[in-house]
Amino acid sequence: MKYEKLFLKDSYSFLGENGANPTLEIYLPYNMTEMNRENQKRPCIIICPGGGYSYCSQRESEPIAFRYLQAGYNVFLLTYSVGSANIHFPAQINEVAAVMDLINTKAEEWNCNTEKVAIIGFSAGGHLASHYSTAFDCEEVRKNFPNSKAVNATVLSYPVITADPKHHHKGSFENLLGRPLENNDIDKFSCDRLVNEKTPPAFIWHTADDTCVSVKNSILYATALSEYKIPFELHIFPFGGHGLSTCDKETLNNPDIIAEHNKIWIEQSIKWLNLTLNK
Repeated sequence: MKYEKLFLKDSYSFLGENGANPTLEIYLPYNMTEMNRENQKRPCIIICPGGGYSYCSQRESEPIAFRYLQAGYNVFLLTYSVGSANIHFPAQINEVAAVMDLINTKAEEWNCNTEKVAIIGFSAGGHLASHYSTAFDCEEVRKNFPNSKAVNATVLSYPVITADPKHHHKGSFENLLGRPLENNDIDKFSCDRLVNEKTPPAFIWHTADDTCVSVKNSILYATALSEYKIPFELHIFPFGGHGLSTCDKETLNNPDIIAEHNKIWIEQSIKWLNLTLNK
């Protein structure tokens, strides 16, 4: 495996404005020459950890990377800018666009199949993943990346989706914007309202008893996808609360029977990705 940590501002100087310093950790499996796979192009997955746009969770970073690395993916772990450092929208969505640009630019060097690129996000990172998936060509991105590329699939783990006060995670949006939400923000930042015919398929999972980010967020996104006849897979587990990550002792202090029940999401998401990206 090749591992490298990149500072995005080294390649895109504007991403270092206002003291921002987003990083990208890349995990690339070696192509085994003894099996004549030296020219193998691998599918890719971009990871956006959660943390309420206040920090990037360690539990939703490397432990997640290793699961998809083991499944044969080139993995790109994005530690994006956060509101606690006074870095706000549109920095975050542009940082994802930068990762997509690097994947496409370095496809040969990194053995990337650029037609099989997925993004996975957790909680507020789920908002970032779904926001890029639905708004990769928005004005704020196209200003810096005129040829910004869409992802081919999205995995959303207990995601923040809606900015509607009825179901939103208020803190995430205030950190993202650096101010309280205003009425005209609701349509602009509610990813369910941004779904269109270009939105990629999604695998979504949540727990029904999540009191931090309401399960309604996932239901709203799935409903929007269904209206556009975009394929999706939705898992709503009855219990488990918020922030389960890998659902095991690596990321939970006291995993129990509930976590054991819910941890199938990883295997199921990999099966779904393999099906969706190879369809």
